[in-house]
Amino acid sequence: MSKHKKDKFPTENTEDTEKIEVTDQTEEMTATDKVAELEKEVNEWKDKYLRSMAEFENYRKRSLAEKADWIKLTTQKFALEICDVLDNLERAMLQGTEPELETPFGKGVAMIEKQLRSALEKEGVKKIEALNQKFDPEFHDALAHIPSELEENTVAAIIQNGYTMHDKVLRPARVAVSNGTNYNNIASLEE
Repeated sequence: MSKHKKDKFPTENTEDTEKIEVTDQTEEMTATDKVAELEKEVNEWKDKYLRSMAEFENYRKRSLAEKADWIKLTTQKFALEICDVLDNLERAMLQGTEPELETPFGKGVAMIEKQLRSALEKEGVKKIEALNQKFDPEFHDALAHIPSELEENTVAAIIQNGYTMHDKVLRPARVAVSNGTNYNNIASLEE
C-alpha cells in the first residue's frame, strides 16, 4: 500500500502542479491583458487630454484675434469719421484768402488742422498722396476721366482724399483720371 500511495502521490502532485501552472499562466495572461488594456485606456485619455488642450489653445487664439479685429474695426470706423472732419477742415481753409489765413484766427485753424493730422498719424492713419500719381486701383477710386496735360491714367484731380491705416486702405482716394488729351488738342479738333 505504501508503494501504491507513493505511486498515487506523484501523480496527484503532478496534476496539482500542472493545475497551478495553468492557473499562474491564466493569471499572467489576465495581468498582461489588464496592463495592455490599462495602457490602451491611458493612451486614450492622454489623446483626449491633448486634443482638449489643443482645442482650448485654438479657442484662446481665435478669441484674441476676434478681440483684436473688433478693436481694429472700431478704431477704423472712428478714424474714418475723423478723416471726414479733417477733409472738411481742409476745404474750409481752401476757402480762406491769404490775408484771412494770416490772421490769428486763420493761424489757429491751421494749427488745429496740423494737430488733427498729427494725432491721426500717431494712430497709423496716413493720407494717400494721389495727385499726379499713376492711377492705382488699390488706392484710387476713379470717378471720372478728364482731359488734361498729364499722361493718360494719371490722377489729374482729387475729389475726396483717401487714407490708409497701418498700410491698409481705410478709404480709397476718389479721383478724376487724365485721359491724356489736353484742352488745346480738343479745341483744335473742334475747329
